[in-house]
Amino acid sequence: MSWQGKTVGYALSGSHCTFAEVMPQIKRFVDAGANVIPIVSQTIMMTDTRFGTSAQWQEQLKSITGNEIISTIVQAEPLGPSKLLDVLIIAPCTGNTTSKLANAMTDSAVLMAAKAQMRNQRPVVLAVSTNDGLGLNAANIAKLLNAKYIYFVPFGQDNPQQKPNSLVARMDLALEACEAALESRQLQPMIIERFNY
Repeated sequence: MSWQGKTVGYALSGSHCTFAEVMPQIKRFVDAGANVIPIVSQTIMMTDTRFGTSAQWQEQLKSITGNEIISTIVQAEPLGPSKLLDVLIIAPCTGNTTSKLANAMTDSAVLMAAKAQMRNQRPVVLAVSTNDGLGLNAANIAKLLNAKYIYFVPFGQDNPQQKPNSLVARMDLALEACEAALESRQLQPMIIERFNY
């Protein structure tokens, strides 16, 4: 499919260890011709970690997309009435974000953007990255699997020996998962083998 004329909301929540993996995926959308709007949780705006500083990640997002970052609920709210986004991808989508989305909580720009998309009956694509995907968050993932307009980037266990409940999406399939979602279908297979060791 052609991404020319399409606007992608690329939202990141606080799985800092996956940021280096998702930045090239954002560039793939840009290179394909999409207008990419970066949307982030407050964690990204305020937290420095061993994986990089907040300022570094913000600069990368602005440099890759050429757009300003949406980081507050107030900034994200107009995404609903404007119907700006053709597709929203949350990558990485933490267990915290997954839980809140599954239970209709809206306390961040990322969740407000998701709410706006669902209001507009447009696709939301989740790329999970959570240590409890097969633990307490399994119920939330199951709930979202049955929700309208929600799709998943294929995911699997990243370290079943040391972290048996952990699930991480194949971030390199983000673009393909969004293409499928725009055709109202789930990219298959959805559950895959994904070992990091």
